[in-house]
Amino acid sequence: MRVNRTTVDLSGYPDLVVIYLGMRVRRPRGMLRLLGLGPKLYRSHRDRPDGLLLHEDVVWGLFPPHWGARQYWRDLDSLERWTRSEPHRDWWAKFLKDSGGTGFWHEAYFARGGIDAMYDDMAPATGMARFAPVIASRGPMFSTRGRVHGENPEVAPVVAENSYYRDEYE
Repeated sequence: MRVNRTTVDLSGYPDLVVIYLGMRVRRPRGMLRLLGLGPKLYRSHRDRPDGLLLHEDVVWGLFPPHWGARQYWRDLDSLERWTRSEPHRDWWAKFLKDSGGTGFWHEAYFARGGIDAMYDDMAPATGMARFAPVIASRGPMFSTRGRVHGENPEVAPVVAENSYYRDEYE
């Protein structure tokens, strides 16, 4: 019996963004962060923010715990609006001050071309950071739009670069 092969018509999604993300426990206290944050983020996407087409949970690994998701967004604008809304904005600002014993990453793929990758406290490396040169997330590389399209962000980042690297600017 032949396999029933199918495909999808993505013509209605010209600006589709597929994003993979994960959080890996790096220290024992990271388990508390992972377990405490998981339900909050799960509720936030279960509310179906505008532009989120699909969310799928993924377990990247069990030892150490490394959980995440694959998400399909209508476009980068809707993804950025969600990342700048609560609870995501609050969680992200807190995470960048203290990872809580975890590491976080995302890799995003754009239907119109381009790939974005960001890794915070992800030692050992994961994803593309295992084969491509890793560079500092500074200047145009600080934002997704800068990394992918060479654009200045139309929307201010959740945490401004000069705030994040404050010690170096003083």
